[in-house]
Amino acid sequence: MSDGIFIGLGAPDKNGGIPQTLNLRRANRHGLIAGATGTGKTVTLQGIAESFSALGVPVFLADVKGDLSGISMAGSPTAKNADKLVARAKEIGLENYSYADNPAIFWDLYGEQGHPIRTTVSEMGPLLLSRLMDLNETQEGVLSIAFKYADEEGLLLLDLGDLQAMLAYCAENADSLSARYGNVTKASVGAIQRQLLQLESQGGAHFFGEPALDIHDMLKVDEKGRGYVNVLAADKLMQSPKLYATFLLWLLSELFETLPEVGDPDKPVLVFFFDEAHLLFDDAPKALTDKIEQVVRLIRSKGVGVYFVTQNPIDIPEDVAGQLGNRVQHALRAFTPRDQKAIKAAAETFRVNPDLNVETAIIELKVGEALVSLLQEDGSPGIVQRTLIAPPRSRLGPVDAKERAIIQSISPCAGKYDATLDRESAEEILAARGQAAAAAAQASKAQAEADKAAAEQAKIEARQREAQLKEQARQEAAAAREAARPSGFDRAIQSATRSAASTVGRQVANELGRAVFGGSSRKSSGGIAGQLVRGILGSLFK
Repeated sequence: MSDGIFIGLGAPDKNGGIPQTLNLRRANRHGLIAGATGTGKTVTLQGIAESFSALGVPVFLADVKGDLSGISMAGSPTAKNADKLVARAKEIGLENYSYADNPAIFWDLYGEQGHPIRTTVSEMGPLLLSRLMDLNETQEGVLSIAFKYADEEGLLLLDLGDLQAMLAYCAENADSLSARYGNVTKASVGAIQRQLLQLESQGGAHFFGEPALDIHDMLKVDEKGRGYVNVLAADKLMQSPKLYATFLLWLLSELFETLPEVGDPDKPVLVFFFDEAHLLFDDAPKALTDKIEQVVRLIRSKGVGVYFVTQNPIDIPEDVAGQLGNRVQHALRAFTPRDQKAIKAAAETFRVNPDLNVETAIIELKVGEALVSLLQEDGSPGIVQRTLIAPPRSRLGPVDAKERAIIQSISPCAGKYDATLDRESAEEILAARGQAAAAAAQASKAQAEADKAAAEQAKIEARQREAQLKEQARQEAAAAREAARPSGFDRAIQSATRSAASTVGRQVANELGRAVFGGSSRKSSGGIAGQLVRGILGSLFK
């Protein structure tokens, strides 16, 4: 196996041109390919990527302009500029130059030009999401609480719908969650939801879901031992910079967490090429930039190399640029003060070559020519050399729809990710709970209303029974009184009896009075004693 990748032929010395070779054992120390539009960055990227593939190293590259898909097809002698490629190969001594294809797998977050790439919200985690959405400390804490509660309750957070449902639940139950985990406010939840809506508007719904990408599917080699070139269709994706940054940061983080420590292997486990790298950093919050810098610094020990491709080297933050050991600098234009600053900055990053004025050379470079400085076997940077870049062997230009479809059909991942999987997760479970709670509340309300109506009816019936009993008692009392009252005949008899008794009593009294007191009946009856006797006898006969 070759111990390096031939980048091109450097300026001649007394023994001829100096080959510029990328040492495979130092290829995981990352790199930078920079230069103005039209200076040959994409061709350089393609040539290096296909060389990695040929040596059994899987490659991932973001195809921002759509032309890198041609790496899957062999070049052609009838293609545009084919004669220039052949001439360049001859000029730098590539005697065995021939056209060749490369095994490729097409990917697309939108699922239009390749296999969909998805991950779940849970796999992304609250920390990465917080940094991507530039949440403050309080909001990040609330998001962590939402993840914690979901984990404890067995609520799967798979897509953005699940996370939105979880946040809505947190807002509705802020008091109980605050007592259990810490302060949760509706204002903080609302701020997170607004940030999620921005991410969703850029196509985040396509990225979050299942089946989630198995990172090992990007580490495959074909039956010939060549590493697969994973081509991400990014021409549409680059219009959504937040989603682009989300995906790339997740992918690097996933690799860092999944792959074992290998130090400096004989060759990289995987090599990334991020075209239009400024999209990762434009308007990015410092927390996100710090995270990228941390991953780039640490992922080297996992055997992963990261190469940024951008127009201007100052597009890359200093902390990140400081990790890029292998550098290929194409021409820059000194049209503006910013361009002049970039030229000076680029020149100062190279190891000095006493025979080369770097600042002057940068603006004089021709198309397909670059200033190259690569790490040597001992890890030190090589002296910068003005270099003619080796031509690629694959097609320069995009594949057509038919060719893409054929490559898709023979992909080792064909059918694995194309259909969306929608398992029961937090959104469905919380919705079911909400419906059950609403139904229970409705049933409770209906039962309460029924109980109230039954109680009112019972009161009415009680009042009616009470009235009936009172009426019955009144009627019984009246009947009793009526029954106790004597009839007309009885009253007549009683009256006659009393009258008779009164008459008899008076007669008896008169007779007794005469007998006792003597004298005529009239006189004696008028006496005091006679009156007394009559009174007594009258009383007895009543």
